[in-house]
Amino acid sequence: MRCSWCGDDPLYQQYHDHEWGVPCRDAQKLFEMLLLEGFQAGLSWITVLRKRAHYRLIYRGFDAGFMANQTDTELQELLQDAGIIRNRLKVYGARRNAQAWLVLSEQHDPVEWLWQFVGGTPQINHLASLRDAPTSTLAAEAMSKALKKAGFTFVGPTICYAFMQATGMVMDHVTECFRYNALRGAD
Repeated sequence: MRCSWCGDDPLYQQYHDHEWGVPCRDAQKLFEMLLLEGFQAGLSWITVLRKRAHYRLIYRGFDAGFMANQTDTELQELLQDAGIIRNRLKVYGARRNAQAWLVLSEQHDPVEWLWQFVGGTPQINHLASLRDAPTSTLAAEAMSKALKKAGFTFVGPTICYAFMQATGMVMDHVTECFRYNALRGAD
């Protein structure tokens, strides 16, 4: 049995089975997921998953240096690309977040900095149903506040909590899900 949110879509199931809730300590992947969660704001996650390969292509594998230096003209061209979510605030926000990521990376190990909000260890929840999962926590609120202070955008507490779930900082697979036992001791 899987968590019900992934339904029967093969792409969603692949993501659920191999990525969601798996502790990630790779700075590049964390940066990618933080930006993708921001693109997801107000939309379904499957929409972002279906566009992720194209995002990886246009952002050169989520190269923060490349993204941080994109010109307004380049961003305007991106807004014409049907392969992405063409929201002006999100497209320009991705550049801003790349710039903030570079500054953060100069000052801190971004992996340790992000993981500090869960004490460096995955927080394992024991959910009987996804209805029991919060949409935010004090840790997500603290991460959101710190990211905003560092210059990031599209990092509200709900987005931060979804990011924490996606990257295994928080493990919210329901106890009936086959991934629950595999991940409850992972790190």
